[in-house]
Amino acid sequence: MRVPGPKGVAWVKRDKAVISPSYTRSYPFVMQKGRGTEVWDVDNNRFLDFSAGIAVVATGHSHPEVVKAIQDQATKFIHMSGTDFYYPVQIELAEKLTHIAPGDDPKQVFFTNSGAESIEAAMKLVRYYTGRPRYLAFIGGFHGRTMGALSLTASKSVHKQGFAPLVPGVAHAPYGYCYRCSLNLQYPACDIACVQYIEDVLFRHYVPAEEVAAIFVEPIQGEGGYVVPPPEFHPRLKALAEKYDILFVVDEVQTGMGRTGRMFAIEHWGVKPDIVCLAKGIASGMPLGAMIAKEELMTWPPGAHANTFGGNPISCAAAMVTIRLLEGGFIENARKVGQHMLKRLREMQPSHLSMGDVRGKGLMIGVEFVRNQETKERAPDLRDAVIQGCYRRGLLTLGCGPNTLRFMPPLNTPLGMADEALDIFEEAVTEAERCL
Repeated sequence: MRVPGPKGVAWVKRDKAVISPSYTRSYPFVMQKGRGTEVWDVDNNRFLDFSAGIAVVATGHSHPEVVKAIQDQATKFIHMSGTDFYYPVQIELAEKLTHIAPGDDPKQVFFTNSGAESIEAAMKLVRYYTGRPRYLAFIGGFHGRTMGALSLTASKSVHKQGFAPLVPGVAHAPYGYCYRCSLNLQYPACDIACVQYIEDVLFRHYVPAEEVAAIFVEPIQGEGGYVVPPPEFHPRLKALAEKYDILFVVDEVQTGMGRTGRMFAIEHWGVKPDIVCLAKGIASGMPLGAMIAKEELMTWPPGAHANTFGGNPISCAAAMVTIRLLEGGFIENARKVGQHMLKRLREMQPSHLSMGDVRGKGLMIGVEFVRNQETKERAPDLRDAVIQGCYRRGLLTLGCGPNTLRFMPPLNTPLGMADEALDIFEEAVTEAERCL
């Protein structure tokens, strides 16, 4: 396979002339078509897509049932803003989301177009409800790039460079591990120390707990490196929030909708949040987000917040089918295929000293790259070389964190394609180790 081909080269040249340089492109893949986990570029080269459009196409590319739902709705009407009018498919989706979201309390939904918009809505709601001005988020967390969401984000300084001042009142704490452990790429049971740090250091010296409206946390950190916290981190964090009447907001934008082998990742820890923020996989590629909050929190009046396109009818129709497919077997497939991939990746480690920590749940899997497994010195150049090697061999992957490669394929990815992808991955690792 020679990539990119001549058509791809031509399209990339045209792109550079007219598209913002702020976009992050890892390699020159130019999409032509896709079906399921397979995609083809404009030169008709076949790839396995283990990025899923950044964890978006949960049911694979152009699933026929999702396509039909989109087509059927488009023949009826394409838009009728749900913040000013009513339409059944939006109401039906809200009913479904309030039913499947964690917790038994009655809930209500605010629809958006993206994850960042869902976070922004939650930031406004928690301030309005509590009357408190502050937020707590986590080092390594990613919540979006709009000004409010960016203020919570703390995964890479480049995201914030040149945009200060941001929204005031945000404090950040370690995410389930101490700074020393993060340097050594170890994630032991530091959850007690991290939660105590919030109470004993942040609340005592910097941030009055009584002024904190909400804690914003990812069940598993995404952009920050696919970091899975220790078992007691989320339960202890929720208990701390309840102690000080602080709302607990989970960012399930990347982890939600079956990605981790549960409908919502927070369910792995048995924690019931006050607010859930969604987007990405909710509508199999259509733009849609949602903030699901306990009904008792939804005290803001008409006009306090709105969204012209949020919950548009075509996206809602796609989401209804997506959820049905996830519940009908795709989540179970993600769990089984993810377990298989984790097992194979860990079996590779003894033969590849550049492979550090292998971690994840379901089809949200991260592999860290290190100089060697003893010193665990981070090796971002090795990670990047593996990503490029995978691309040249027909596998689309992306990085996250300083040195992690992430696997996030569609949730219905067959076992055979997972094995094909891992074979390609190991070839790319072997090449990168030899060259670097």
